[in-house]
Amino acid sequence: MSQAELRELRAALHTASDIVFTLDGEPSAEQADQLADALRRALDAARALGEDRGGTGCREHPRGAVDPLYGDKDDPLPPGWGRCLLCNDRRRRAGARRYAGR
Repeated sequence: MSQAELRELRAALHTASDIVFTLDGEPSAEQADQLADALRRALDAARALGEDRGGTGCREHPRGAVDPLYGDKDDPLPPGWGRCLLCNDRRRRAGARRYAGR
């Protein structure tokens, strides 16, 4: 169990808790979606705690953090990108360097 996995789980649970405690009556569709996303992140992080390969499925970073944009319908990752935050961050930085060089 890594500290990064615990931080991810705590952050997702805190987010879900914050959403729930701000509800006053029936949640809006946006609040329900945000809550479901936070709980999904928490579930993924909890599952990653007990997996041998971690939640990323990455050979290079099997115990790394899962990219929070993975599975995001509103801001999807580019095709071919996986769950690994470290690999996706490397791709983002490489893309930024290409744009900066123009």
